[in-house]
Amino acid sequence: MDQEIKPWRRLALIFPGQGSQHVGMGEALARASKAARDVFRRADEVLEMHLSKLCFEGPEDELEATINQQPATFVTSIAWLSALRERWAALDRKIEPYMFAGHSMGEYTAAVAAGSITFEEGLLAVRQRGVLMDEAGREFPGGMASILGLSEEKVAEICEEAAREGDGYVGLATANCEGQNVISGALRPLQIAMDLADKARARKVVRLPITIASHSPLMAKANEQMNRLLQKLPMRDPAHPIVGNINADILETQPELYGELSQQLVAGVRWAKSVDEMKASGIDLFIETGPSNVLTRVVRRIDYEINSLSVSDEYEGLLGERFALVEAAAT
Repeated sequence: MDQEIKPWRRLALIFPGQGSQHVGMGEALARASKAARDVFRRADEVLEMHLSKLCFEGPEDELEATINQQPATFVTSIAWLSALRERWAALDRKIEPYMFAGHSMGEYTAAVAAGSITFEEGLLAVRQRGVLMDEAGREFPGGMASILGLSEEKVAEICEEAAREGDGYVGLATANCEGQNVISGALRPLQIAMDLADKARARKVVRLPITIASHSPLMAKANEQMNRLLQKLPMRDPAHPIVGNINADILETQPELYGELSQQLVAGVRWAKSVDEMKASGIDLFIETGPSNVLTRVVRRIDYEINSLSVSDEYEGLLGERFALVEAAAT
């Protein structure tokens, strides 16, 4: 059942990361919005490949490759952002996000949305991020698993035990909301942690279809290489605050944003804490701007009463009737 759209004052746009991709994403949007079409066209030119065709038509296995799914998700999210801005520019009333946040790779999308880096700079950075992570995964094989129904503290305890038994790293990578955590690490300790979580009566333990140990020390080499790229990036102060993943810090300057991105591949994602920080800043409307509704569902689990919706759920021309309600409810 759709939530009621209540009056709101402050809007946050939130951007998904790796794992949100699916064949067909952005195709209907590109037909409906010139601004979105222009984003896909520019992406094809910058990367010198038909990324738009990969998003629209697949094949799925090629889209799911780390080196492709990160730029594909980034581009689709920016296409949605451009379509939203196109729509809102045509309204009599001004609608402007108060802050931005991105989940993992989505922080680069947030940096573009906030004007800290250009679309082209962000796209090339995300593409290289995927290449470096893929290389790190081949050199240091690992994986990730989702654990549902156990507390963050219990999952951390399980990881400590599994790391000792497995003689390798496994740890908490993402704390999305209460009872929804993702672990990451080398293959043997990861499997031990999954077995221990089953014994601890987790509601569900699922190995993710990812062959890298993101947000873990196994990404240290990729993180160092990514930092060399970031040091050459002409990053600017955000025009609007960005809420980070690592400590839910409010990032308002170039050094603060650089500090966040420079640790991103090895540090965990504290998404629940980030959402709480946004709420404490007065955010009373979250719009997930990208190809999925994963973050929308997580926000609702954190606080079902707050306004939250996903652009990907709203296909009727450009956006659905709920967006007209959202715009009408702005105070």
